[in-house]
Amino acid sequence: MSRLSTTGLALTLALSAATALPAKAADDEAFFRRVSGQWSGPGEIVAGKYKGTKFVCNFAGNQSRKQVGVELEGSCRVGLFSQPMRAEVVRAGSSYRGAFQDGAAGKGLDIVSGEVGSDRIVVGLDRKQLKGAMIARLRDDDSLAITVSVRVASQLVPVIGMNLKREAGTRQSALSD
Repeated sequence: MSRLSTTGLALTLALSAATALPAKAADDEAFFRRVSGQWSGPGEIVAGKYKGTKFVCNFAGNQSRKQVGVELEGSCRVGLFSQPMRAEVVRAGSSYRGAFQDGAAGKGLDIVSGEVGSDRIVVGLDRKQLKGAMIARLRDDDSLAITVSVRVASQLVPVIGMNLKREAGTRQSALSD
């Protein structure tokens, strides 16, 4: 697998995993409204074979039209190369389910669990032997920090970190729905 493909897969995992504790559907919907809009910013692979690889991503987040959840579309760039990114996370009973790219059946990942809080989402990630988690935390209405970790033995080891900023002019529409 190429460095760009590996980075793309890792980024896909990291960017789409937003889910949380189903306290109330209204609370979850409020979180997804807060992450709606245009986001961009840098990230870095912080562990593993491609440690030190830096990238930049641009995403459009929209509340799911079908269910409580979020859809993300955009791309991440490493040097001159760009990789399209897509993810969807939706409520499934008392948890969340979804996929990055085309899911584990293809070249992506499955979202197999999730919890949403007032300022964060935590989702479980799965692809064959790879198990992990993604945490997306709103520092404020315009700053989103994302960490993707993978399970190694009995520990979760962070492998990707990102700091996204809301693009100017997208906050109003994202927060006023």
